[in-house]
Order: sequence, then structure tokens, then C-alpha cells
Amino acid sequence: MKEILEAINASNASDGGASAVGFAELPLPESYRAVTVHRDETEMFDGIPPSERDCRKSLHVEDVPVPELGPGEALVAVMASSVNYNTVWSSIFEPLPTFGFLERYGRLSSLARRHDLPYHVLGSDLAGVVLRTGPGVNRWQPGDEVVAHCLSVELESSEGHDDTMLDPEQRIWGFETNFGGLAEIALVKSNQLMPKPGHLTWEEAAAPGLVNSTAYRQLVSRNGAGLKQGDNVLIWGASGGLGSYATQLALAGGATPVCVVSSPQKAEICRSMGAELIIDRSAEGYRFWKDEHTQDPKEWKRFGRLIRELTGGEDIDIVFEHPGRETFGASVFVTRKGGTITTCASTSGYLHEYDNRYLWMSLKRIIGSHFANYREAWEANRLIAKGRIHPTLSKVYSLEDTGQAAHDVHRNLHQGKVGVLCLAPEEGLGVRDGEMRAKHIDAIDRFRVERPARP
Repeated sequence: MKEILEAINASNASDGGASAVGFAELPLPESYRAVTVHRDETEMFDGIPPSERDCRKSLHVEDVPVPELGPGEALVAVMASSVNYNTVWSSIFEPLPTFGFLERYGRLSSLARRHDLPYHVLGSDLAGVVLRTGPGVNRWQPGDEVVAHCLSVELESSEGHDDTMLDPEQRIWGFETNFGGLAEIALVKSNQLMPKPGHLTWEEAAAPGLVNSTAYRQLVSRNGAGLKQGDNVLIWGASGGLGSYATQLALAGGATPVCVVSSPQKAEICRSMGAELIIDRSAEGYRFWKDEHTQDPKEWKRFGRLIRELTGGEDIDIVFEHPGRETFGASVFVTRKGGTITTCASTSGYLHEYDNRYLWMSLKRIIGSHFANYREAWEANRLIAKGRIHPTLSKVYSLEDTGQAAHDVHRNLHQGKVGVLCLAPEEGLGVRDGEMRAKHIDAIDRFRVERPARP
């Protein structure tokens, strides 16, 4: 790995870019460091509630063999990655261990069998440099600086050709496949790759991938809510890894975000992004559930009254849902007649309950949204590259401390995205376009929750 890192550093110091260096001739190591979970430990948390499981006990940083490179694939030297909630789910084996995904994938073909191993390399984001490309890869070459989105598809079925998220063999890389981005080297399909925004550091570029693309599809795309100018958008967890991008997308698209947060500090993050309508749940003391089995419609109504006070009497056009069970009943209630609730996750529980009278009699829609297709991910990355959307990055950890990073996300101790340095020896490296960065540095700093000292 030393030679690879030296080549990347040398290319970063030159004007010619990484492609000017002979990456294709660099020898690949036999192994690399990666963050893994182990198949023989999937029962280690049995009897412990998911909320009390400790990611630090199940995540390992160890040497694993470099995987075989297949057609249409690329090996990428990972400079930085980030932690998503699917890393947390994988680490606590909830709702089920990911090894079932890998086993089923392994039965698909002899090449897919590589993924079915006693360990699972996690991670669904990366920023890095292409080391090798397999047969049939034409767009990318060794030396290209890239980010990766996490949709892995086979595209052998007609269902996936209108929207690849509908492909029956669609998988989330690093969650339902092996060889993910929380590692020094990652294996991806070439159609996961996108150009790294030149004005960002490695850790900044690695942060938006999964969450920005997910928010784009859910909120902006025709496959999601189809956001338009003037819409009022209720955004749960608006300062978090997913909600912070939804907030930016709403503002960039001429909509009005109504940001729901859980502390004054998180409210301030939303204000720094340009949001004006903010609800601090902790200050308002909302309790949407009387007990484990009974919701409280009076609290839905109280919530709706505050929204109308903030919006000048208007109801919500779009609800950006991801907490799930805890908030879903309230989300359905406060949406305007003919409005839309889009949901992409259930971090507080998968069994949603709501009063269907408020849905069917008011002609509301619920749209399920899951990550993004290549086009949507590319457009979301293009907004980053243009400086319209900025990374919302908080603390950055070393690869060895990924367990702590996942623990912080699991306990909701983070704000924005949590980054991980893989091959990058320190923060602040990887900037190519200094002029573009200087133009947007104030916004980049403003969106950075915990800012390192500027060089």
C-alpha cells in the first residue's frame, strides 16, 4: 500500500493529475486493511435490544485478501469513506445478519461467489483513485479520481432498464455485497463510479454519496416526490446525515424546508444552511405515542398547528420521512390534502402505524424510496461538483476507530455525516480545484459541523 499512497500523493502535488501517473503498473498488494463483521459472531448480541448493542464489539479492522477483479469492475484505492446507518445495521446484525445477502448473491454465478465469505467488508461510500479496471471497462482508467455510489446491479432483466432500482438483482454495495468502502481497497462495478468533485478534500468528497443520492431521489426525482418551487417540505432529522442534504435540496429547488431537530445545537446547523422554519422537538416536548401501543392524535394536531404558524397558515406539501414508526402517524396527519409522504428508512422501527382516514379521504400519497439509480446519483453528485450542495461533515475518524464512529451514529451522537480516513494520512488532502474551493470555502466551512484548522 505504501507505493500506491506515494503515487497518489505525488500525483496530488503535480499539475498533471492522477491520470499522469502510471497507476496501472503499480503492484497490487496481496492484502489490505478493512472494516469487517464475522459470520461466526452473528449471535453475539442475542437477547440484547438493538438499541443497546455495541458496534465497537462486532466491528473488526483486519487484513483481508484483495478480491479477484471481474469484467465491468474496478479496484479503487480508498482515500476516505463514511459511516451510514446501513453500517450500523450490519454491525448489530439487525434486522438480520448481512451474511444471508452474501450467501444468496454467491449462488448467482461463479464470479458472485467471491462475495460469500466468512467476513463481510462494510461501507457504502468512498472517494479514491482507480487502480485497476476489468475487461469491458472503457470510461474509467487507472489514476482517475472518483467517488462511488452504492447501487450494484446486474441488468440482465428487463425490469431494471427503466429504473435500475427496480432490477431484481439490485443490491446496495457494502451492505448486500462484499468488499465495501470502509477499507484501503474496494471492489466496485464501473457504473458505480462518478468524478470526484475537484474542490473537495477526500473526506468531504466521500461524505455525500449515499445520503445525497438518497435524498435526491426521494425528494427531487420523478421517482420520488417531484419537488417544485414553493413546496413546503417537512424534513425529519434535518441536521443529520440524510436530512441535511434534503434541507439543501429543498432550498436549492426553491422550496421551503420545515426542519425538525432534537436540540438547539442541531437547530443552529439548519439555520447555518439557510433554513428559517425550525421545530425543536425537545423544546416542544412532543409525545406522538402515549405508550408502546397507542398514538396520541392530539399531539399530531398540536404539531400541525405549529407548522401552520411557521408557514403562515399553509400545510405541508411533502414529508421527507425516515424515522419510521415514531413519527409516521404524525407525518400522514400533517400532510396537506393531495400531498405526499416519501419514506426511505425506519430508524425508529419498521412497523408504521397511521390513521388511514387522513390518507384515503384526503387523497394523500405514500411513496417508498430506496437509494437512487445511476442517473439520479450522477445528478446529485453534479450538484456537489457545481457547489450548489455542500458536504455536511462532522467528526472524521481513522479507519481503526470506525467502531467508535458507528457507535456514535447508532447513538445519534453525530451531526451531519461521520467521515473515515482510509488511506489518506490526514484531513485536508485531495483538493484539485483551488479556485473553485476558494469560491465556496465560506459555505464549505459553514456546513462543516466540526471544522479542522485551515492549512
